[in-house]
Amino acid sequence: MPKKILVADDHSAIRIGVKQICLTEFPNMQFGEATNYAEVFQKLKEGDWDILILDVDMPGRNGLDILKQIRADKYKIPVLMFSFHGEEQIAIRALKTGASGYLSKDAADKELIKAVNNVLDGKKYVSQAISDKLVSMLDGDADKEPHDLLSDREYQTLLFIASGKTVSEIADQLFLSKPTVSTYRARILEKMKLKNNAEITNYVISRKLI
Repeated sequence: MPKKILVADDHSAIRIGVKQICLTEFPNMQFGEATNYAEVFQKLKEGDWDILILDVDMPGRNGLDILKQIRADKYKIPVLMFSFHGEEQIAIRALKTGASGYLSKDAADKELIKAVNNVLDGKKYVSQAISDKLVSMLDGDADKEPHDLLSDREYQTLLFIASGKTVSEIADQLFLSKPTVSTYRARILEKMKLKNNAEITNYVISRKLI
């Protein structure tokens, strides 16, 4: 029976690219598409899927929020998270939330088939860098860094600020009010002991989080 894969990303070029790459390995694979939170759950209700490839930066409720809801609703579908963000922190957060793996979009052309095969076989997929980080954490050698103190939404706001987005632009992207985004920013500065957006940007770049 052909495998069924649901691709959730708000950019059509990414969805098309994922399908084209997958078809080289799975010529009979069937695809579904979703562009936001509501469409993901509509597709999940409509039928069974073998795997969900889920973008972290979905509009409104982001990929991590969607993953949390999927697990809360007891859907058994394995989820492969997908993002341009620095892989270690997003990957670890995603795996803790119940993802079956994390793939950087930068490596998708080389690693997507391997990641999909691993997940379909019931295995986890992570890059070597993430694997090393997880081993270090288990050994107790990894001290928490300031950004580890942030909530998922605060962490996402951190990355948007470092990418040069304004409070208004972040609010539009996340479907939040500007005061809410400003509150997240204030918490980031307080928790990480930073003074302004420039220091946020320098911090994120120095640690290669984007």
